[in-house]
Amino acid sequence: MNIFTKTKQLALFLTLASAIPALSQTQPEIELPDLGDSSSGTISLAQEYQLGRIWLKSFRSRVDIVSDPLLQDYVEEFTYKLATYSELDDRRLDLIVVNNRTINAFAVPGGVIGIHSGLILQAETEAQFASVMSHELAHLSQRHFARGVEAQKRNAIPNMAGLLAGIILAATAGGDSGMAAIAATQAASLQNQLRYSRLNEQEADRAGMQTMARANMDPNGAAAMFEVMQRTYRYASNRPPEFLLTHPITESRISDARNRARQYPKKMYSDNPIYHLMQARVALSFITNPKEAVKQFRSKLADSRYHPDANQYGLVLALTANGEFEEAQQRLNLLLKTAPHEISYVVAQAELDMAAGKLQEAISILSENLDLTPGNHPLTMTMAKALLAANQAHKAEALLLTHSRRKPNDPSVWYLLAETHGLAGNIVGVHRARAEYFILNGALDMAAKQLNYALPLVSQDNLTTAKIQERIIQIKKMEAQMRNL
Repeated sequence: MNIFTKTKQLALFLTLASAIPALSQTQPEIELPDLGDSSSGTISLAQEYQLGRIWLKSFRSRVDIVSDPLLQDYVEEFTYKLATYSELDDRRLDLIVVNNRTINAFAVPGGVIGIHSGLILQAETEAQFASVMSHELAHLSQRHFARGVEAQKRNAIPNMAGLLAGIILAATAGGDSGMAAIAATQAASLQNQLRYSRLNEQEADRAGMQTMARANMDPNGAAAMFEVMQRTYRYASNRPPEFLLTHPITESRISDARNRARQYPKKMYSDNPIYHLMQARVALSFITNPKEAVKQFRSKLADSRYHPDANQYGLVLALTANGEFEEAQQRLNLLLKTAPHEISYVVAQAELDMAAGKLQEAISILSENLDLTPGNHPLTMTMAKALLAANQAHKAEALLLTHSRRKPNDPSVWYLLAETHGLAGNIVGVHRARAEYFILNGALDMAAKQLNYALPLVSQDNLTTAKIQERIIQIKKMEAQMRNL
């Protein structure tokens, strides 16, 4: 785990803890009975869930979120799989990927897990990535937030607004300014909390490795990931003060991870090639010049020892972005020959066809694969874009309306749906889709404005008017909750 991460996470937990009294005063309906575990006397699972969703809206509004459907789909499916092998009881998870080069991950009470895209770039194997995600799932399953609330009763922390600002700064600026904000406001008080947090870390290390073993992931990935982090930050001149590190990446922690992994039976593990396709996508996201991207992936492909298919895939994407369609197609054909229905390759083919003006070919291959995997997120989003490019807005609209019911909490779906409604001439739909997008991004005033714009347009439709009015009431309740965060 990133040495910066746990201080930010502790700060977040304490910030959310400060909001609980205010939330219970303004929203008495979330005061639910004790659910039976030792922590629910302080804060229930239902309260954690609601707090997490309030926090997520606020967080989305302040950081750069990755909207790549393939990457989002991979992270979600992989984490859901891990969760089934964890001790987590409430598996209603929301996964968020932040566009940031740093190695970072965090778990927010209520089932929100975030990662920086740099984590995927730097974790050398899927098992290393799994060690981080399993660790974050363990923080949730062990209910470290609720236990932290109880601990906080004995050690009040002031200046919660400053802590929240530090969290956002850390996510947007890579960690340094966020650490400075936390240090300036909370250094002494945090030092007293770290003993408790270190116990959380040890517990999360243990439970996380158990999850990995149950999921048939190599438990040695944890120690290997710690070593990656240690190499990354060993020579960092802006390393934060030791008392702000909840549990430093030390030789002792690496050794503990190795020793713990030895307790599991020795097995042969294979690395998932799809993970390295996602690495290629992340690497490309940090290269703004297509020509430079082509150059870098040609160089990677020349070193065939490391993930040749992933590097070939990255080169295909770079060539497509650079308008070199013929070579991109030749290289993509090699990949499709071995895995004709691999979603990443199918999307790459559709995007190549669209870039080359072959819209019907793109629609055909996407349709064929959607028949095999109905509702697949990356295929559906790419199909909608292909239909729009082919001036088939009404078909795209119908497709996305159905998809929005599958993924109501994905801002990118509502964003594209709003654009599609506009091209289809559905102005009421534009306002309603924009409202949902703004809600998910914490811009509740903008959401309410969009719905108020829609109301006069449906004055003759009593049912739709009632639905919009009810949504406006719900937005007002959300605003009250977020003011108390």
